[in-house]
Amino acid sequence: MAAEHTDRKAGDPHTVHTVRTVAAQVLWTVCLVLALVLAVGALLVAVDANRDNDLVSLVLDAARAFDLGVFSRENGVLRFDGKNAETLNALVNWGLAAVFYLVVGRLLERLVRPGTAR
Repeated sequence: MAAEHTDRKAGDPHTVHTVRTVAAQVLWTVCLVLALVLAVGALLVAVDANRDNDLVSLVLDAARAFDLGVFSRENGVLRFDGKNAETLNALVNWGLAAVFYLVVGRLLERLVRPGTAR
């Protein structure tokens, strides 16, 4: 018996479904990783981690890059002064940024993912 071979074209519903499913998973995963980096960055600030450590420095730099400026520790949505201001700014602003990425990621994932058959 010869193996059955079917050529799938770009317009094939199965191919479109597969591409949209994979794209939705990738979008959600990227947003989840960005949220995780921001949350870990906030935690590292809160526990006063050694910033001379390369891994700590990498995470903090990445979190700073992903905060979009709107959620920055220095000039974010909410700004605290006084004792523990750096920790509060990191926890609140980077925490809000993490939640933002999770919400946007879930919305994008649901928009891109094809509907299920009923």
